[in-house]
Amino acid sequence: MAIEQPWLSIIIPALNEQDRIGSLLEVMQDWRSQAVELIVVDGGSHDQTVAIAGQRADHCIVTAPGRANQQNAGAALARGELFWFVHADTGLQGGEWRVLQSLYRSSSAPFWGRFDVRINSPDCRLKLIANMMNLRSRMTGLATGDQGIFVCAPLFALTGGFPQQPLMEDVEISRRLRRVVAPVCLRETIVVDSRRWRQRGIWRTMLQMWWLRLRYFLGADPVVLHREYYRD
Repeated sequence: MAIEQPWLSIIIPALNEQDRIGSLLEVMQDWRSQAVELIVVDGGSHDQTVAIAGQRADHCIVTAPGRANQQNAGAALARGELFWFVHADTGLQGGEWRVLQSLYRSSSAPFWGRFDVRINSPDCRLKLIANMMNLRSRMTGLATGDQGIFVCAPLFALTGGFPQQPLMEDVEISRRLRRVVAPVCLRETIVVDSRRWRQRGIWRTMLQMWWLRLRYFLGADPVVLHREYYRD
């Protein structure tokens, strides 16, 4: 489906997400008739991610792995005036584009922001963690990639896009954007996959992310932090 001039470009970095990318893109199919552009940027998957995405997205390209690199590559291809970066394992309700369109139409200046999140688990500990993520984001003006960062194209270009680093690229772009304008913290929710917490342990994962984030703010090399995170 060709889109003459999209107002929104959704950029989805993916790597070996054949079990999830199809359902995410399926939710978005009707959006394409509303001048919404879908771009999937694969980081070299060894499964059927590219084949599945190629049938449902307007563009599906392959780049070197790394979320920062993939998201910047998608932004370079995007034609919309608003970029929305969505992780491949995100759960959507279907009406998110209307929320962004309302914000887009009512804003007279470039803006950026994120959604609230909930984690797809009945575990009360993960509900607490999601609430803490949302509260922390409101208090600090920082967002994580799980929260679905959106940003006007001129503002994205002004701040240089995602920094080319293997971890905390979402925190760093938030810091840069925050210096220009405070984020729009939407209370509408998107759904975060609970697999990271299930696989690594809930409290262990939370404490590890706090510890890595603190070290990053204190000046630790993101390459070292990335190595430690994925070593575990």
